[in-house]
Amino acid sequence: MKFIVSSSVLLKNLQHINGVVATNPIVPILENFLFRIDVGDGLTGGTLTVTASDLQTTMTTQIPVEANESGSIAIPAKLLLDTLRSLPEQPVTVNIDTETFGTEILTDNGRYKLSGENPIDFPKLPTVNKNMSVDMTSDVLLSAINNTVFATSTDDLRPAMTGVLLQLNDDSATFVATDGHRLIRYRRTDLNASASTSIIIPRKALQLLKASLPENVPVTAEFSQANASFTFGPTQLICRLIDERFPDYENAIPTNNPNVMTIGRTDLLNSLKRIMIYANRTTHQIRLSLKANSLTISAEDLDYSNEANEKLLCDYEGDAMEIGFNAKLMAEVLSNLSAKMISLEMSAPNRAGLLIPADKEENEDILMLVMPVMLNTYA
Repeated sequence: MKFIVSSSVLLKNLQHINGVVATNPIVPILENFLFRIDVGDGLTGGTLTVTASDLQTTMTTQIPVEANESGSIAIPAKLLLDTLRSLPEQPVTVNIDTETFGTEILTDNGRYKLSGENPIDFPKLPTVNKNMSVDMTSDVLLSAINNTVFATSTDDLRPAMTGVLLQLNDDSATFVATDGHRLIRYRRTDLNASASTSIIIPRKALQLLKASLPENVPVTAEFSQANASFTFGPTQLICRLIDERFPDYENAIPTNNPNVMTIGRTDLLNSLKRIMIYANRTTHQIRLSLKANSLTISAEDLDYSNEANEKLLCDYEGDAMEIGFNAKLMAEVLSNLSAKMISLEMSAPNRAGLLIPADKEENEDILMLVMPVMLNTYA
């Protein structure tokens, strides 16, 4: 069995799905790409379907190739990618011995031989029963991912918080992420479903989508009780959903916040980045002192006698107050917003602050909650 394909086209498609391949997988076969050739009616044109899996997440992509025989083989992912990265653009011929699974890559002036594996050992593609289907553009999905996935937890002891909650109903879609210190609620009114459902999509699957989604292409999302599927162009991602109970996030969002500061996002972010250099290296704690049209950001590290403060102009309505935040977490939230102006709504120094973009798209609603740190532990 053999096929001919452009080296750059093959490399580009393999890079899209390579993120699925684990460094030290539980099953050794998962270090490979599964190649499957389908020639259909037997003409020279054929389709190469490449699959990568880690048992939890599976990605496939399809590439048109020249082939005259159907078949399949598992090929070592890292070795193949390293070879293709070093090649200039040119047609490459891949010869496969279906009995020994030996694989030979032929170029204009080179020959590379590697050992493949039996494709029967590769896990089968998961099935999605398609209980629900939603069509969207990649820009909408990317916006939802960019605004939430960074706030997911890395604590495997709290599995529900290691993914993003997606709540679909007939008038909106809500994406929610939290790590216990901050909470992001991103809502789209231009995205809806015929029936209501709630699922938790794993962080890795969303990060893979973020890395591989092209701009402004149609995406079909399909959900069953156990799996989710995202199809765009020749690529499909299927992931196993997190079967856990997501925290009751609505009760964590304070509703009465009379103290409101409005300020330029980049001004606040740049100031935070400078001041946090002088904060305690463990707590990253900074202090916001607010009064009429004035914000003072300060930090100190008593262990090294370091301290810094800056004053910024802002619009502030409410009582004079001081509140502490983890600068590292707050800076990450601000970095993932695209708004020029943001509002920080607060009620008390011991209650969460709400970061809300003052300017946003017509069909989106973003709320970012950041938990305070107690100023009496300032160090």
